[in-house]
Amino acid sequence: MTEASAPDAVIEAIDVVKTYDTGTIQVQALNGVSLTAHRGEMVAVMGPSGCGKTTLLNCLSGLDEFDSGTVTIDGMDITRMADNKKTEFRARSMGFVFQTYNLLPVLTAAENVELPLIVSGTRPSEARRMAIQSLDKVGLADRANDRPSQLSGGQRQRVTIARSIVNRPAIMWADEPTGALDSQTATEIMDLLVEVNQAENQTTIMVTHDPTVAARCHRTIHMADGEIIREDSQAEMLAATSRH
Repeated sequence: MTEASAPDAVIEAIDVVKTYDTGTIQVQALNGVSLTAHRGEMVAVMGPSGCGKTTLLNCLSGLDEFDSGTVTIDGMDITRMADNKKTEFRARSMGFVFQTYNLLPVLTAAENVELPLIVSGTRPSEARRMAIQSLDKVGLADRANDRPSQLSGGQRQRVTIARSIVNRPAIMWADEPTGALDSQTATEIMDLLVEVNQAENQTTIMVTHDPTVAARCHRTIHMADGEIIREDSQAEMLAATSRH
């Protein structure tokens, strides 16, 4: 049995190509990328700015269209999925953590966390109960009624994580989740992401510039010029970071 057909493969991408047309030039952001991630696995994606890391994340998660290739998520082929189905599938099966938090400033922490549940049709009272439970998991149940402006950067990222796990998704996508945080807070957020990954047996794909963050993942994929150029095990990443 090949790795690509392994029964616990949650994410399977085959020969994904993505080109951006600026009107004057065409930029090939992804050049035939293939990737498999298994249930419970944390995979870091590293590489220089502009190499296609975030584009890969967006194409795999269905946030962005791509030109050719196939992407299968939890057995569902998202390549030909209609936009409304894709939105519903994301709300039900995926969680997202971004560097910029993406919290709505007019909503409280609890209201921000329950958004994916409301989108996927959960009753408001049930959504609120689950949101408070999720905030409790990240140590912020006591700040449920606070708005993002009343929270520190680390607390905002915890709210984002609470929102991303509230529907107990099979997959977590994280784009520079520690990028805007100081080193101590970044360590705390990574501790939390690792904890969630282990507790929920969740598949996590994480874009990062930080080798110490990548070393917390099971393996690291390195990209350059829209291609995957190599892969390092966790032991290799730990050895590399200990040398610096």
